[in-house]
Amino acid sequence: MKRSAADIWESLKGQVDFLTEAGAGFALRRPGSVPGGPTAGIDGPAPDQRPGQDSQARMPGPASLPPLPERAPQTDAERQDLEELEAQVLSCRLCPLHRLRTNAVPGEGDRAAELMFIGEAPGRDEDAQGRPFVGRAGQLLRKIIAAMKFREDEVYITNIVKCRPPDNRVPHREESEACVPYLLRQIELIRPRVIVLLGKTPTDRFLPSRQGMTARRGNFGEYCGIPVMPTFHPSYLIRNEGNRELKRMVWEDMQKVMALLGRK
Repeated sequence: MKRSAADIWESLKGQVDFLTEAGAGFALRRPGSVPGGPTAGIDGPAPDQRPGQDSQARMPGPASLPPLPERAPQTDAERQDLEELEAQVLSCRLCPLHRLRTNAVPGEGDRAAELMFIGEAPGRDEDAQGRPFVGRAGQLLRKIIAAMKFREDEVYITNIVKCRPPDNRVPHREESEACVPYLLRQIELIRPRVIVLLGKTPTDRFLPSRQGMTARRGNFGEYCGIPVMPTFHPSYLIRNEGNRELKRMVWEDMQKVMALLGRK
């Protein structure tokens, strides 16, 4: 069934919400609208953008980008191993978190994705549905993915810990140590070309440092030859919803990832 122009517009508006909030200067007009008309709040510049100001984040030059790793085609055996790994996660009892879970959350998306997102742990909504990033933070992440010109089924989304910690607290070290072999095996089998680390917990695991996230985000690191980009977790953006500067920084980080993957 064909979609109406209004339906298509609403879908596109949802995809560019993050760009608008980040001050990316993205213009989207309702079908039939005219500049300066009723939709000027969407079409016009961001409220804190001065006339003539270029709000598009500056892209790094090619020399500053790390080389992408070569990727051999994924084999049938590797795909089967991934399915078996996910089944192991669903029945895992390696740490006490299994006693409290409704569902373990192995991950979701393309099992041969070139782009992987790694968060901290499932929350209440994720535990209930058995899917990663489906709550408010997940909705924001999916806006970011759409803004990066990826479909959700083109990326792989997972977490350091596969079961929900009580009250959504930060995973304890013994919980992370018990669970992280699953993640490392996922990386080995999926072989993403780039990994995005969402927040402090995965960043501490892959790029340990005494620096805070503000200092570390936006700078490529490396894991087993794979470029990794640390950035703020979507839940941090939600907790600081009025701070558009944080959204702008995340969008700058994602533009670097897009440039590396040829998605400019």
